[in-house]
Amino acid sequence: MQLNEVLRQIGGIGAMARELGVSEAQAASGAEALLPAILGGFKRQTQAHPAGLDGLGAALQQLGGGGLLEEVLAPQPTDVGRGNDVLGRIFGTPDVSHTVAQHAAAQSGLDASLLKKMLPLLAMLVGGFIAR
Repeated sequence: MQLNEVLRQIGGIGAMARELGVSEAQAASGAEALLPAILGGFKRQTQAHPAGLDGLGAALQQLGGGGLLEEVLAPQPTDVGRGNDVLGRIFGTPDVSHTVAQHAAAQSGLDASLLKKMLPLLAMLVGGFIAR
């Protein structure tokens, strides 16, 4: 099963759609376009960290761990600060996030500004899922 489908089943795609004021189809399309870059960033962090996946899990726990996932799924608006922290950890600089959003926009047909807003939410969902 693909991660996009897992995120849909746990309510993450719907939560992002509500938060961003878009349809679930648009949120799913955006997630599909953004996930390869996010997962690639997590993979690079896993390979770079001496403890591998366990080390990444520990680093995510420092950023809020499993609470990241619950924060996005909660009915109140999400504070994306921790999502931006996750993005900083996996991408390094905000420039990479801009590039990822632009590339995903070309791939999905969605507006890059929408995808840029989606990035921290999706990073929180994936990071929280990994931390579990």
